[in-house]
Amino acid sequence: MSNPLLEQLPRRIAGDLLSIGAVALRPNEPFTWTSGLKSPIYCDNRLTMSYPDIRDRIAEGFAAIIRERYPDCEAVAGIATGGIPHAAWVAQKLNLPMLYVRDKAKGHGKTNQIEGHYQAGQKVVLIEDLISTGGSSLKAALAVREAGCKVQGVVAIFTYEFPQAAEAFKAEGIPLDTLSCYSALIETALEQGAVKPEDIGLLQSWRENPQSYGR
Repeated sequence: MSNPLLEQLPRRIAGDLLSIGAVALRPNEPFTWTSGLKSPIYCDNRLTMSYPDIRDRIAEGFAAIIRERYPDCEAVAGIATGGIPHAAWVAQKLNLPMLYVRDKAKGHGKTNQIEGHYQAGQKVVLIEDLISTGGSSLKAALAVREAGCKVQGVVAIFTYEFPQAAEAFKAEGIPLDTLSCYSALIETALEQGAVKPEDIGLLQSWRENPQSYGR
């Protein structure tokens, strides 16, 4: 049975991200990422925290995915740092325990990497704000798995749809769900006049081969 909310989410969330400047598209004046990669898109989903309607729509989208695809989920874990606030809102909606996962164990105190109460065998869904290559998200998911929990999946606000990310999640046997994606963003931006029709080919080429973009 189809879920109308989930079907509408990619374009709706893309529109939300565009409306608050959480994502920006500059196909002809690419941004330069910290890695040196040239990119026509810049994404800062942390801005969504400041907009109650949007953050609630994101939380309800996450909750809908978990209810439908992971109905026996026993805890929600936020991936530091962008996934933490969203995990808290989702856990509240679902009345589930909430955890969060650091990128590495603390160097003091109890040296925890995972914060919050959990137990072996517990079924956990992780919350992330952005998927690029998937490396940091998978690192967190594997930390939860190594702690003895059952990782049911990772859900994120947005993905660039890089093929290597999909391959990496598949290789670890961890499902990935996202509220929106690069394809939906391009379609929505074109509809809103934020990009021109002649820019679409250039924008699509970046996802297929980001290393060669802008060269």
